[in-house]
Amino acid sequence: MNLRRRLLGVGASLALGLAGPAMAGSGGLSGEPFCDRAPELSAAAQDKLLRFAAVVRDALGEVAPDGLALISRSGLDVARFGIRHSHTAIAWRDAQGRWQARQLYYACEEGRPRLYDQGLAGFVLGSDDAAEGYVSIVVPPGDAARALRGAALDTPRALRLLAGTYSANAHPFSRRYQNCNQWVAELLADAWRPAGAAEDPRAEAQTWLAEAGYAPAPIRVAAWQLLASAFVPLIHLDDHPEPDRAAATLHLSLPRSIEAFVRQRHPGSRRLALCHDGTQVVVRNGWTPLAEGCRPEGGDRAVVLGD
Repeated sequence: MNLRRRLLGVGASLALGLAGPAMAGSGGLSGEPFCDRAPELSAAAQDKLLRFAAVVRDALGEVAPDGLALISRSGLDVARFGIRHSHTAIAWRDAQGRWQARQLYYACEEGRPRLYDQGLAGFVLGSDDAAEGYVSIVVPPGDAARALRGAALDTPRALRLLAGTYSANAHPFSRRYQNCNQWVAELLADAWRPAGAAEDPRAEAQTWLAEAGYAPAPIRVAAWQLLASAFVPLIHLDDHPEPDRAAATLHLSLPRSIEAFVRQRHPGSRRLALCHDGTQVVVRNGWTPLAEGCRPEGGDRAVVLGD
C-alpha cells in the first residue's frame, strides 16, 4: 500500500467515524470513499443489529422518563485513535412513543452538514458492524433533560447552531467548522446557559462551554497521519492551534468528552452502556467502561441475541 492510500484509509476512517450518517449522492464529493460507501450486511447480520436496537430501545424506555437522552455509538474502526464511541445524537421519544435520533450528518450531495432525524434502528445500524458494537446512553436529570429536549426539538433554534462547513476533526472552540459531536456540545450549551437572545449562537455556546469547564481531552496522532488532511476533504487542520499541530495532538469533541461534561455539570446524570458481540448483549448501569470483547462482569445483565 502506498503512502497516499494509507493516508486515505486513516483519514476516511476518522471522517466516517465522526461524520454521522453520510448521505450519498451524485454531487458534492461523489466518488470519495466516505460518500460512496454502502455497508454490505447479510440478512442475518441485519437481524442481529435490529435485535440489538430493540434492547437499546427498551433500555431508553426504562431510564429516560422525560423522553430525552444522549446516545452514542461506535462507528467505523477508529480504535487506532483510542476511540470507542465516535458519534453522538439526541435520542427523543415522539408522541407515538417511537424513539428517534436527531443528529448532524454530512450531506454528500450538497457538500455541507445538515440535521437529520433517524429512527433508532437506523441509528444503531449505522455502526456497520454485526460482529461487535457499543452504545452509550446518558440521561440528564429532570430539568436539565427537559431543557435539552426543548432546545433539540425547536428546529429553528437547533439550526442556528449548525455550521456551514463540516470537518470530522473540528476544533471545539473554533467556528470555522463543525462535526456531529460538536453540534451536540453546542446544543447542550444553548439549552443550559442563561436564557437570552444571542447574536451569534455558536460563539456564545462555545464561550459558555469554555467557562463551564468543557475541555475535550487531546488525541495523539502520528505526525504522518496529519498529512491525511491533504487527501481527505472532510479533515482540516487550519482551525487547530499551531502548537497542537506541531505536537501532533488534536482536541475535538467526542462522545466521551461530552458525557464527562454532562456528568460534571449534572452529577445526577445516569448512564447505561450496552454492547453486543453478535451473540449476546451486555447491559451495564453506571459509568465504568465495558470490558473489551463485550464480556459481562459482575452486576452486568446479559441478553441473548439468538441465532
